[in-house]
Amino acid sequence: MKAGWTYKNLADLCTFFGDGDWIESKDQSSNGIRLIQTGNVGEGVFKDRGDKARYINEDTFARLRCTEIFEGDCLISRLPDPVGRSAILPDTGERMITAVDCTVIRFDPQLCLPEFFNYYSQSTEYINNISERCTGTTRNRISRSQLGNTPIPTSDIGEQRRIVTLLDEAFADIATAKANAEKNLQNARELLNSHLDAIVVHAQENGEIVALSELATDITDGDHMPPPKVEHGLPFITIGNIDKQTRSIDFSDTFKVPREYFDALKANKKPMRGDVLYTVTGSFGIPVLVEDDAEFCFQRHIGLIRPKADVDSTWLHYLLQSPQVFNQAADGATGTAQKTVSLKVLRNLQVPRISPKDQLAHVETLRSVEAECRRLESIYRQKLTALDDLKKSLLHQAFSGQLTQ
Repeated sequence: MKAGWTYKNLADLCTFFGDGDWIESKDQSSNGIRLIQTGNVGEGVFKDRGDKARYINEDTFARLRCTEIFEGDCLISRLPDPVGRSAILPDTGERMITAVDCTVIRFDPQLCLPEFFNYYSQSTEYINNISERCTGTTRNRISRSQLGNTPIPTSDIGEQRRIVTLLDEAFADIATAKANAEKNLQNARELLNSHLDAIVVHAQENGEIVALSELATDITDGDHMPPPKVEHGLPFITIGNIDKQTRSIDFSDTFKVPREYFDALKANKKPMRGDVLYTVTGSFGIPVLVEDDAEFCFQRHIGLIRPKADVDSTWLHYLLQSPQVFNQAADGATGTAQKTVSLKVLRNLQVPRISPKDQLAHVETLRSVEAECRRLESIYRQKLTALDDLKKSLLHQAFSGQLTQ
């Protein structure tokens, strides 16, 4: 550590160090004094989330003897993810309190700048220190006393202000670069969608529009009965095992069912090579091509489309990725908390029927476009990773006293 720097416990840097208030659902109202929650505390940033704002009225504020919080206060979430993340409270234009799982900090202006700590809270050193002090089995958390005993590097206020200025400038540049990379990543993903739609429109103009059921020997969903679980057996796939980005199945985290359960299923409930799975509940509309002969079972929230002999399964997989087809599914989905695409809606999706020759030609084009999209996505993901690594490096330099202009 640089000469003149020292570590002090977090609570010793504060003029106020205390938890928020215990507010139950019955205490809340539709307006009044805003309740800031752990979800509003990002990693170094305040997330307004005004559409999800909660409130209490003046009478409840007085009855519960709530602690009002103000612009410039630092809030620390004692719950994941990650534990210990902090944000500086902005002027929201409202009176505010915070929830019990947030710790409110007001720093002694002679000892520590809130912005200095807010940057430190994003450093690997701080995150590791917090992690060592966490407790909990199913959900990590840190107690207020352990949080208060967390060591924080400090220097004189002038040096803190210099570091904050340098990090402000550097992080602003990084944020701009990340925004550009994320936009380019989104553009790369949309490149395939634009080609898909163009090809679907071409197919519609040169083919016959039919219900999806006309392209399949069967369209069904998984078994509705709750399956028995065993330690060793065949994988049982849920929508949680479907990767939206890669449109593939993650077999690493599935529970197992007995072979007898699989053997007892009807043939159209047993996926086979060339089938296309299609999520129909929650994150609906994700098609997955079954490309091998692996044996597995799947839940009723996943549909199975078995193409006819004259329908190329890869073409069908691409067809179901088309925004035009997805929008039909979205329009027909029902439910409030969790949207569901019924088998009736799925079977009646309007799609083009084209010749096997045209199907193969479109598949060749789309494979080429998809490969280019993946190449671009890889480049932009690497850029995003490099920018995150740069932030970590700058934070390490800053709080080890090595950051210079």
